[in-house]
Amino acid sequence: MPSSTSPDQGDDLETCILRFSDLDLKYTSLINPSSSLKAELDGITKKKYSFAKKKAFALFVKTKEVPTKRSFECKEKLWKCCQQLFTDQTSIHRHVATQHADEIYHQTASILKQLAVTSSASKSLSSADEKNPLKECLPHSHEVSAWLPDISCFNPDELISGQGNEEGEVLLYYCYRDLEDPQWICAWQTALCQHLHLTGKIRIATEGINGTVGGSKLATRLYVEVMLSFPLFKDDLCKDDFKTSKGGSHCFPELRVGVFEEIVPMGISPKKISYKKPGIHLSPSEFHKEVEKFLSQANQEQSDTILLDCRNFYESKIGRFQGCLAPDIRKFSYFPSYVDKNLELFREKRVLMYCTGGIRCERGSAYLKAKGVCKAVFQLKGGIHKYLEEFPDGFYKGKLFVFDERYALSYNSDVVSECSYCGAQWDQYKLCSTLQCRQLVLTCPACQGQGFTACCVTCQDKGSRKASGPMQDSFKEECECTARRLRIPRELSRHVQRPVSPEPGPDAAEDGPVLA
Repeated sequence: MPSSTSPDQGDDLETCILRFSDLDLKYTSLINPSSSLKAELDGITKKKYSFAKKKAFALFVKTKEVPTKRSFECKEKLWKCCQQLFTDQTSIHRHVATQHADEIYHQTASILKQLAVTSSASKSLSSADEKNPLKECLPHSHEVSAWLPDISCFNPDELISGQGNEEGEVLLYYCYRDLEDPQWICAWQTALCQHLHLTGKIRIATEGINGTVGGSKLATRLYVEVMLSFPLFKDDLCKDDFKTSKGGSHCFPELRVGVFEEIVPMGISPKKISYKKPGIHLSPSEFHKEVEKFLSQANQEQSDTILLDCRNFYESKIGRFQGCLAPDIRKFSYFPSYVDKNLELFREKRVLMYCTGGIRCERGSAYLKAKGVCKAVFQLKGGIHKYLEEFPDGFYKGKLFVFDERYALSYNSDVVSECSYCGAQWDQYKLCSTLQCRQLVLTCPACQGQGFTACCVTCQDKGSRKASGPMQDSFKEECECTARRLRIPRELSRHVQRPVSPEPGPDAAEDGPVLA
């Protein structure tokens, strides 16, 4: 893996996208934690510190690059960060060094850990290199450019034609598998998406990759082909693992690729709850039969089966399976606490779990199984997305919430939610009109026409007042609607919980791209 590259090879590392020769990090004095971090390192790792810091800095800058229509003809580069556009390398370097010191520090620490592990295990790894699929295919080079598709035979317009119209597509996928060097995968994914003019969100960790990207149909097709042929993923991914929907690059404001501890944030280390011990996977048709059997029972309250929605409440509010238990939680990271608080509810039950694309169920089911109280734990393979492709008029009613600017996908005509103001049937979310709020609001056209565009009276009053300072437009604060909500509810019965307060918007740090 690329993490085995020595510091002496720094100038050659991923030469197609990273150049360190002119990067001396003049602003290191601003990265206060670095000196203490460096002091704690052993002698061997200290020698690698400068290399790790430069790599962390360069990878961060690389993730801020934005594709330009002229990028096919010239090497012009632009960077976008903190809602600012940078046209030259010096300015983006200065911005990152002064404004993102903490991120560079944490990324440096992560890279150092990788280097330390590689160094201490170098002898044992040497014998295993012959079995490493990536090294077999790249015996002389770890360059990212080696894993970018050839697009010279395509008209550049074909790759960007999906922007701003319905000709494009959005992909949703995940792959759990051990990754030795997530930083290299991050650099490769960034380069690949920019190469294909894709936008979206991709989370990478040592436990795998989770992404949703949008672009032209040609671009998404090429992306899938590359992923299916890449040595680390070709044995774990198949074409059916990529869920598709109408959209394009316009569905996302930018491209965000990053390395995290978890590819979907449940808030528990993958070392404690592993993806390797999930529930039993059921195909959409198998899951459909199980739900049909459950709904046919005269008294579902006395059933030995629970149909459990693993999503957040603002997702299940606009669409869900009939008869499901929909936890009134705001984040998936609250799910473990929800299970703990309601553990008796699951005792001696068969649990049928589902989520948007399947990823939350992988570790969510592993957590529930680890409690040892259930008869059995099952999960819907491919999630609601795949189920609706096969059963658009099945037992799932309403819209499918997605974490991008579309907010929801429609597969049937059922409307299961209502306007927060008048109670009329309505399921189209809008952001609260108060700029400082994070809420999603269900307000019908008639109520919008009367000026009811905020999530609550407090926000409505805030919106009617002019911003008092220049930072007001970008400042975010928690709405009192969220503050009033019980963080971890206790279920009093097996009935579906119906949230009644306005809907907090999706937390990008938690569910993007937890779209899967």
